[in-house]
Amino acid sequence: MQNRTLEIGVGMFLLAGILALILLALRVSGLSTSAANDTYKLYAYFDNIAGLTVRAKVTMAGVTVGKVTAIDLDRDNFTGRVTMQIDKKVNNLPVDSTASILTAGLLGEKYIGLSVGGDDKLLTDGGTIHDTQSSLVLEDLIGKFLLNTVSKDAK
Repeated sequence: MQNRTLEIGVGMFLLAGILALILLALRVSGLSTSAANDTYKLYAYFDNIAGLTVRAKVTMAGVTVGKVTAIDLDRDNFTGRVTMQIDKKVNNLPVDSTASILTAGLLGEKYIGLSVGGDDKLLTDGGTIHDTQSSLVLEDLIGKFLLNTVSKDAK
């Protein structure tokens, strides 16, 4: 009888460990078990989205308020269109708010930072943030620096 209770205890411990690993994997990967009902959708158009990925976080004042759900090309304007799911708790974003693609840490993980505007009109579900700032591409900066250095040396 004691052997049986020991086996059941070990089985329960293993089951709890597996559930904890699954929960940890969901948290680290950015996936969520919560419903999408408590979010609303916003769009933003960028000239350059280099390095931004789906499931990247959307922050405001350093606090995560949503995530990127889709990235595609606007074939009319040839710009990148980013679809974001924003928490409904943040339902008071003015129409003139700004979205910027920023870099976090040394590894260069890209995310979207929202800055609040001052307009009285608010963004609603399906609204578009028009004032955007594209991603800073390190290769372009290095190229400009090298070309500028070469052109100064040639003079």
